[in-house]
Amino acid sequence: MELDEVKRRMSDGGLYVCNSPELFAEQARCRDVLDAYNALPFGCMQEREELLSRMVAEVGEGCLIEPPLHANWGGANVHLGDRVYANMGLTLVDDADIFIEDDVMIGPNVTICTAAHPVSPRLRVQGLQYNKPVRICAGAWLGAGCVVLPGVTVGAGSVVGAGSVVTRDVPAGVVAVGSPCRVLREISEKDDRFYDGGKPIDDVIKPLG
Repeated sequence: MELDEVKRRMSDGGLYVCNSPELFAEQARCRDVLDAYNALPFGCMQEREELLSRMVAEVGEGCLIEPPLHANWGGANVHLGDRVYANMGLTLVDDADIFIEDDVMIGPNVTICTAAHPVSPRLRVQGLQYNKPVRICAGAWLGAGCVVLPGVTVGAGSVVGAGSVVTRDVPAGVVAVGSPCRVLREISEKDDRFYDGGKPIDDVIKPLG
């Protein structure tokens, strides 16, 4: 299969052979930049911003991705909005597009996957793979250690609890937890006035409204 056809299948959900030398060569070029990003001392913020802009497909203003960052394609298929923050140990299986919109927060050791393989071992042994894009909508928060599977959208402003495995879309404005991840409750006006199970917002941090 020609490389152009492989790349088309990578983006449209078709099956393709994922372990060809041509794909590995392209991945290596992307991963070399990622390795340089992870090797920078913590204080080299400007250099890290410059490398991030080279690594990813799009990056907005005020983004901070704490190293180490792990990514199949070095972030080449990752689209970052403004003010995205990801804590240490983010793993991006970015064989297809990952859209992370404005003001998203990502806890440590989160995994976001776009790649999948056929259930049949007779197909998997051929190195076959297919991909489904993922979208994390504006203002969402992914808790520590959660896993987001291929094809999932996490809705705007929603919270995914630590350790959750997100197998299907999460609607906007909810708290969702568990494995598989399910909606626990809606986020309400009360959440603007109280935190941590009922502690009131104090006078220093003004309540919204």
